[in-house]
Amino acid sequence: MLNIFFGDYPGENYIDDPDLYFDNTYEDEWLEDERAKKMVREVDRSELMGPNLVISPVLGSIPVTRLSGGVKALIQIDHDPEHVYNASACGDNCSRWLLRIGQDKDVLVRLGHIMHFCDVDPLNIRIDNTGEVVHSQEELLRRVIMDGLLDNGEKG
Repeated sequence: MLNIFFGDYPGENYIDDPDLYFDNTYEDEWLEDERAKKMVREVDRSELMGPNLVISPVLGSIPVTRLSGGVKALIQIDHDPEHVYNASACGDNCSRWLLRIGQDKDVLVRLGHIMHFCDVDPLNIRIDNTGEVVHSQEELLRRVIMDGLLDNGEKG
């Protein structure tokens, strides 16, 4: 299940900048599986050829360190359960992938905003702050606002 912590995550295993962290810690095997290739194709509109090469229609041949911060975060969320990643580094175009990952395994991410989950209905998201499970975008929005989960003045 996808678990989301809203606001400032207190754990020592939190990665605030998944883009930079990826560049220094990714493992080649993460970039060799089909799910990572599909993520790169859908989110970045590029082809992941392997752990050292991406073919971008805009940039040409690029190293994996030039992937978007969103797709880097998704790959890490999928492959590194030891850390909690800042999913605010992802755009709304990553929301379907967060849900897909959460269908296959329990993952915990942090958000500093309310992500739009692409009109997926029903949702199945657990709000880690309260333990409550929500099943629609409207319910997610209502719970985050009513529970004041982002009332710390933070943006993104």
